[in-house]
Amino acid sequence: MHEFAGKVAVVTGAGSGIGRALALELWREGAKVAISDVDVDGLAETEAQLKAIGADVKADRLDVTEREAFLAYADAVHEHFGTVNQIYNNAGITFVGSIEDARFKDIERVMDVDYWGVVNGTKAFLPHLIASGDGHVINISSALGLFSAPGQAAYVSAKFAVRGFTEALRQEMVLAGHPVRVTTVHPGGVRTGFARNAVFAEGLDQDGLAELFEEQQAKTTPQRAAQIILAAVRKGKPRVLVGPDVKAMDLVVRLTGSRPERLLGGPVMRRVQQVVHRLMPKR
Repeated sequence: MHEFAGKVAVVTGAGSGIGRALALELWREGAKVAISDVDVDGLAETEAQLKAIGADVKADRLDVTEREAFLAYADAVHEHFGTVNQIYNNAGITFVGSIEDARFKDIERVMDVDYWGVVNGTKAFLPHLIASGDGHVINISSALGLFSAPGQAAYVSAKFAVRGFTEALRQEMVLAGHPVRVTTVHPGGVRTGFARNAVFAEGLDQDGLAELFEEQQAKTTPQRAAQIILAAVRKGKPRVLVGPDVKAMDLVVRLTGSRPERLLGGPVMRRVQQVVHRLMPKR
């Protein structure tokens, strides 16, 4: 039921990071892959890596915020392969800065990509997944879809929304008796260029914050993250935590409820304080 051989898998945000790793791992598992990204250079590199190992791949530029384009893309993928079995809604961005300093458009942009992009992808492909008789929706939330963090309100809001949307979708698929599994993915710190590609509020130490994330928080490789995700998809798991950091924080949240900072003493709390200090605008 949940092997990948011969299945058609769609991955958004495949131009780098987890998306690229997912596409490569899916092909190694025997799937045909359709990849997309708004970053055409990154997308071309992923396509080249896939073709170098003999992959059957369809690559297209796609802005996940453009709903009509997404709907047309879903139909094009179905026409190309004849069926679609899996959609990995992975594309995402972030904005770093306090709510006070964020502009409305900064928050809206993150919500458009990280939340509405997931909604668009799910809605566009769901009819094809149902028709396949063996569908699976995999939506990428985040560790910050489980708990909040200062300076990440826009991203937190989007990822909590992805979590709720995906959990509701899973319940609906069960109640309707549709042959579609649904999985929510919560990656912790993964060694990608995500932090360096973020949009930062004016006055923040962008290089310093990105370096802090990469050195102290990004412990999981994209390839390992992809392997963990695919193992969960194979088993039909409703939720997967990617990385030891998010597993630890999930436990803290379960123990402390809405105030996990109460247990975050010592080195962990000092890291949070360091981040908060860097997030303070230089006025």
